[in-house]
Amino acid sequence: MTTENKYTTWESLPDILTAKHLAQYLSVSRRRIYELFQVSTEYGGIPNFEIGASKRVKKSDFEKWLSLRKQAKEKQLKVN
Repeated sequence: MTTENKYTTWESLPDILTAKHLAQYLSVSRRRIYELFQVSTEYGGIPNFEIGASKRVKKSDFEKWLSLRKQAKEKQLKVN
């Protein structure tokens, strides 16, 4: 039985994302995603909200987070 990563393209992601969606898209573990959920957004954490005990992320917020992470990296490279 093979498991296929369904969420590897931007278009394949739903409007409301779970840790599984994010982990597959970013090719990291779900544990790492949950760690990033715990970090404040001002320190690079992924913005999220709760539905019961489950964490969710709006796709638009994830897109902004990705953009900010990219900008921070580019800025860091320019400084070095």
